[in-house]
Amino acid sequence: MMFMNATRLLLITLLGLAMATGVAAKTPGEVEVGSVLREATLRGLNGPDQKLSAFRGKPLVINVWASWCPPCIAEMGSLERLAWSDLGQQFTVIGISTDDYPDAAKGFLRKSSATINHYIDRQLELEHMLGATQLPLTLLIDAKGRVLSKTVGAREWDGPQAMALIRSTFRLGAPTPILLKK
Repeated sequence: MMFMNATRLLLITLLGLAMATGVAAKTPGEVEVGSVLREATLRGLNGPDQKLSAFRGKPLVINVWASWCPPCIAEMGSLERLAWSDLGQQFTVIGISTDDYPDAAKGFLRKSSATINHYIDRQLELEHMLGATQLPLTLLIDAKGRVLSKTVGAREWDGPQAMALIRSTFRLGAPTPILLKK
């Protein structure tokens, strides 16, 4: 009995340490930062299906979300604004829903008037490959399909801090001011 309590205490302590240090369990087949994403078919929610490799040649921002996730919903508008900003013209922004029911995801997209392309995960393929154990998850992918960073939690993606992170990660120059002639 005493051994079982000591073992339980050790497991709880180790779990607490893992959570405190940000160590998270990896998903099966997760592509780590620095590695290239595997091919996958993206099932279109508000547009046609697409191969993940079709996005190669230009940096890519992938946002993983769900319609039942309040932080996901909170950041969606900033992702739209980012995609349509001057900076956003230098990369592509897409969303991937982890909803179990496509109708729930489609309903949210209609309500939010989404204009960027969104896809839905099937059979946890993308959720596992991207490492989406917590939502929202945003990945910055280079033009060759290599994962450069993973950010867990909602951000104001069109705000100065997030845009600086994107510029730095994608090695994009600072915006050039437009000078008007007199």
